[in-house]
Amino acid sequence: MSELPLVAPDLALLGEERVLIDVRAPVEFAQGALPGAVNLPLMEDEERRLVGIEYKQRGQQAAIELGQRLVSGDIKAARVNAWLEALEAHPEAIVYCFRGGLRSQIAQQWIQEAGVTRPRIRGGWKAMRQALCARIDAAADQPLLVVGGLTGCAKTALIQALDNGLDLEGCARHKGSAFGRHPLPAPSQIDFEHAMGLRLLDLPGPVVVEDESRHIGAANIPLTFWRAMEQAPRLRVEMPLDWRLAQIHKDYIDDLWEVYRHQCGEWLGWALMRKQLAGALGRLRKRLGSARLARLQRLQQLAFREHERGNRQAHEAWLAPLLTEYYDPMYRYQLERHPEQHFLHVGDWESCLAAAREWSAAQAAEGSAAGARVGAAG
Repeated sequence: MSELPLVAPDLALLGEERVLIDVRAPVEFAQGALPGAVNLPLMEDEERRLVGIEYKQRGQQAAIELGQRLVSGDIKAARVNAWLEALEAHPEAIVYCFRGGLRSQIAQQWIQEAGVTRPRIRGGWKAMRQALCARIDAAADQPLLVVGGLTGCAKTALIQALDNGLDLEGCARHKGSAFGRHPLPAPSQIDFEHAMGLRLLDLPGPVVVEDESRHIGAANIPLTFWRAMEQAPRLRVEMPLDWRLAQIHKDYIDDLWEVYRHQCGEWLGWALMRKQLAGALGRLRKRLGSARLARLQRLQQLAFREHERGNRQAHEAWLAPLLTEYYDPMYRYQLERHPEQHFLHVGDWESCLAAAREWSAAQAAEGSAAGARVGAAG
């Protein structure tokens, strides 16, 4: 097995968008995988559990022997066939396990015995994860610009319009508010960090992000990057209420409905969407107070009935006070708490987009000039 080919844990493998064959158990894969990976395990969860017990009680050799007994015959043939099918579809795929050790070596050996030779990643998942996390930490030292503004100012759309925008909400699959949960399952914390690191591979210079709390849904922004965000200069988008209302109607109603309808169909999608919106509103009880919450809940239920009749605009009856009575005062309170924040520009969406591009170009030019000075000095 020692002669089986290895590749370095180079993040360029992720930039190439290669398929990676993760031979860890499904429970490990669910906790966090490398971007682009497919889970084709050497051992299923129960098999891995039994082998782990054997390792603790009787040592490595006994654990290996048990694993060979558990994964043999038709079971072994089925797993080898799954790997071979993946390699037929993706001939450049690479194998990895947790540390690039025994499990990926066994998979390599069995694949080679079937006539195909593919490398494994030296250091495996652990080494690649360390490199992705190091990339996030390094990005904290790059020029960083934060885009803020009231709810409904389309800050995420502004980030997405920039070549150097890092969409943290997209990485977290959450819009960063009580109503921001995505119909699809949220990524694990590890997968959120990996998505961040993967995007940052393409952003070696200045980076623009949206103003976020450290928590975006179930995900936490890594501490080094979060501290850099706190110290970064800012833009503030300001748009009129009717414009913002149309934007959150699109985000909270129209876009959400399209995802639910596509994923679940008309009937179930509508039931799940209603449940999500009603639950999100209910979670604001402490901040809204019982009387105000009850009023908004009545308006929301009326809007649901009107929606069923084809009148989606009825949602504005509860979305408008949600903006003016909850989100707007909360944002202004946060501004008052942080008077030290420095805003490079305050203006409408288009002017803030232009300001972000101007800042990015200036930072990139400054970085190039600094690099040239270092080169000349060397």
